[in-house]
Amino acid sequence: MTKKLKYDYIVVEGNIGSGKTSLATKLSKEFNTRLILERFAENPFLPLFYDQPVRYAFPLELSFLADRYQQLNEELKSQELFQQQIISDYILSKSLIFANITLQNDENTLYQRLFHIINPHLPKPDLLIFLHKDIEKLRQNILQRGRSYEQKIEPDYLLKLEKGYWEFLKQLQDTRILVIDSNEIDFVNNQNDYERLLELIQGDFSKGIHRLTFDVARSTFDIWNE
Repeated sequence: MTKKLKYDYIVVEGNIGSGKTSLATKLSKEFNTRLILERFAENPFLPLFYDQPVRYAFPLELSFLADRYQQLNEELKSQELFQQQIISDYILSKSLIFANITLQNDENTLYQRLFHIINPHLPKPDLLIFLHKDIEKLRQNILQRGRSYEQKIEPDYLLKLEKGYWEFLKQLQDTRILVIDSNEIDFVNNQNDYERLLELIQGDFSKGIHRLTFDVARSTFDIWNE
């Protein structure tokens, strides 16, 4: 019998290097769902942005917005047609978080207008999983995976993104959100951690923010609502 997720459309989000793609991929394989992965590697502006952020921020954010919207629009429309479960490693609204950090005021104003024109046409996730990881551990993951253009990312930029994500999550009153502190767990290499995490993801969540932390002393997960 094929295992099924409790939620039909799950998004895994998090800062750069938080492990969102790894978790989304593992979940997709576990439950045989369709998988939507952000196509950042195909963006020609990304390495240029890390070299000259002021010059290339606007074309970078516009190109990401266009590509994200096109991909999600195509994938989610076909989901409605075939009723297949979907897991994605990004949500379109993340575009606003990055734009608020990288764009100048006039550019950001225009960007926000464009975003709000297209965003209402996409369905919202049934469950949004946010992976929290300390900045130093994010940097370790970024260094370990070895993408040359990412090696120039400064801790301050990661910190701004983390704050931007938290502000974003607090505004999503009508969404089920599971915030996972993944500093003390390794769902990629530790099968026990992954299975315990999997059991909790299958929980019955109400709308709002639910925090999940790992108690090292007791070797147990704690979960509470905000």
